[in-house]
Amino acid sequence: MPEEPETEQVDQQPHEPEAAQEADGKDPWSDPAAARKEIEKLRREAAGHRTKVRELEPLAAKAKELEDAQKTEAERLAEQLAAERERATSATRTAVTAKVEALAANTFADPTDAAGALNPTDYVDDSGAIDTDRIKADLADLLQRKPHWAKALEGPRRPAPDRTQGSSGNGNRTPMKPEDEFANWLGNALGQTR
Repeated sequence: MPEEPETEQVDQQPHEPEAAQEADGKDPWSDPAAARKEIEKLRREAAGHRTKVRELEPLAAKAKELEDAQKTEAERLAEQLAAERERATSATRTAVTAKVEALAANTFADPTDAAGALNPTDYVDDSGAIDTDRIKADLADLLQRKPHWAKALEGPRRPAPDRTQGSSGNGNRTPMKPEDEFANWLGNALGQTR
């Protein structure tokens, strides 16, 4: 710590003109010479106080700066902690939703319906583990309450070809070249037939 320059020792009692009396009981302000001495003494004390204040102001500013920096650091760390907790909660929610969709894929027509109907936070314990048995039980219960969400028992419908549809299916037409078809169309449009 830097050495402090020696300053004049002053008493900490405030000087009041009415209280300042000489030892013989006379008022120092009534005598001009005594008043001048008292004024000079008060000026020296005030100068000493100003010097001390100038010396301590940078230290007070430094202390305030350190306090603000520490406070800012604490606030910054609190914000980081809140952001990390939110990120962890979001990741856990995503993991549980993915697990629900994976378990619902075999029995639900649309697994996202099941994931939307269940609350992801209900299936995570304090350590962060996902309770798959509880998810399976709740999915079975959900399927009983909403049987229309169940996957159809037969496989997906495949389109059955219908040969009567389309231009080649009626059997009356002979295949034509594209340029002949265009000429017929143009002739019909202009009122000429070929």
